Amino acid sequence: MRLMGLDFGSKTVGVAVSDELKMTATGVEIVRRESPNKLRRTLARIGELLKEYDVNTVILGYPVMLDGSEGERVEKTKEFAQMLERRTGVQIIFQDERLTTVEAYEIMDQMGIKKDDRYKYVDMLAAKFILEDYLNSRQ
Repeated sequence: MRLMGLDFGSKTVGVAVSDELKMTATGVEIVRRESPNKLRRTLARIGELLKEYDVNTVILGYPVMLDGSEGERVEKTKEFAQMLERRTGVQIIFQDERLTTVEAYEIMDQMGIKKDDRYKYVDMLAAKFILEDYLNSRQ
C-alpha cells in the first residue's frame, strides 16, 4: 500500500502519494473548493484518490507556527482529520509542515514558474514535501 500526503488549506488540499516501496513522493493534484466550510466534495474526492492509489494511511501536514505553538489552523486541521478518518477509515498521521510552502515557492522560483501561475502548483508541492519529510524521518 501507498501513503498519501495532504496539505490542508482554507480553500485547497494539496495531494501527493508515495510509490509502493514508500521511498518517493509525487504530487497528484490540488482539490479546490469554493468555501472553507464546504468539505463534502473535498472529502469525496480524497476518498476516490485513496481507492485509486490503494492508500490506507494519510500523512497530514500539521500547521504549527514557527515557534512551535498551535493556532487556529491546527484546530481546523484536526477537525478535517477527524472527518476524513470517520468517512474513509484511513489512519491519519500528523507531520510538521513548517516551511513546506516556502520550500515550494523556492522550487518554483528555480524552475522559472511565473508568479501568477504558482497557485496552480504550490499546495501540491507542499503535500509532496510533507510526505517526503515523513518518509525521510522513517529512515
